[in-house]
Amino acid sequence: MWRAIASNALSLFIVILIVVAGLLAWGREQYRGPGPLADAICFRVERGASLSAVSRALEEQGAITDARIFRIGADYSDKADAIKFGSYLLPPGSSMREVLMALTAGGQSTCGREVNFRIGVAGAQGIPRELDPTTNRYVEVAKFDPETEAAPQPYIDVANEPDLRFRVTLAEGVTSWQVIEELKRADFLTGDVAEVPAEGALAPDSYEVDKGSDRAALIARMTESQAAILAQLWAERATDLPYETPEEALIMASIVEKETGVAEERPQVASVFVNRLEQGMRLQTDPTVIYGITMGKAPLGRGLRQSELRRETPYNTYVIDGLPPTPIANPGRLSIQAALNPADTRYLFFVADGTGGHAFAETLEEHNRNVAKWREIEAQQGAEGSTGVQGN
Repeated sequence: MWRAIASNALSLFIVILIVVAGLLAWGREQYRGPGPLADAICFRVERGASLSAVSRALEEQGAITDARIFRIGADYSDKADAIKFGSYLLPPGSSMREVLMALTAGGQSTCGREVNFRIGVAGAQGIPRELDPTTNRYVEVAKFDPETEAAPQPYIDVANEPDLRFRVTLAEGVTSWQVIEELKRADFLTGDVAEVPAEGALAPDSYEVDKGSDRAALIARMTESQAAILAQLWAERATDLPYETPEEALIMASIVEKETGVAEERPQVASVFVNRLEQGMRLQTDPTVIYGITMGKAPLGRGLRQSELRRETPYNTYVIDGLPPTPIANPGRLSIQAALNPADTRYLFFVADGTGGHAFAETLEEHNRNVAKWREIEAQQGAEGSTGVQGN
């Protein structure tokens, strides 16, 4: 009798295990599989909303099939308390897992809209953008210069929407003065910046901000980011570099940044300047001369004159030995990395090659041939350009 009872109990236990395993597999499929949305929706999370309230709203709006499974998935992935308020564009077919990732990743936006305030070397642009749900990428819908142009209708349409995402993007090579001046024109920010940060102290990057964010707080974020990048890359630097401090490496990185916009050749450009320093040669680089004239307050807007190349300033590397006293711009991570891990070359010269990059040379004779080729290209294109590192 007891044997029969035990056998029946075991059979029942096995059945229960099979049922539980089936339920778990079904729940996992419901959580990770394609969701019920046929079209994208704009889903709003109210400030302070609980997981239960959010899951019920998602189910009511047809974004998920089962609020309980969504809550279990959130608990299991330790994201139950990580949902952030805001409005989110949920693409068609989003799984519960994808919905949860969207609602906990932060960077809320109004149905995929944002305004990117981009600060570049030539000025700033306000760029309204919309998220394409089919590609999950932002596309620009307009551009305008806030200094000289009125805001276009697409900007006006989105600027006052609740929870609109704003982004401030610094291009590599902008100066600290340019950043502060352009941020004054960002009408979605508040507050003043007491003084212009030290040149090179700001990290070129894209920074998400809320409407009404403080300008000084944003500058502090940029400064902290650059300090962290420099500290990390300094610790990973190559040996036997001609820099005594991270600050000297930052100066070199700013020169590399201004000399080339081609990411893959930055280590080669850095190698030219490192080789020159090690051989006691002057750097002879035009961007430093330009900085000595403008102090980073505006693009020069013309070619350098011979008198300016001969004029003695702390930044004229045709006249001074070694590095200039400060960076000449805010370099990005790739340029800092190049300055601290330059390519292993014997290059001492480079010149524009007409393709956007540069031709490098080990000897003055080879460099002069490259310069002659560049002059021919200039004559054909009617262009003006720097001859890079000189040989005089």
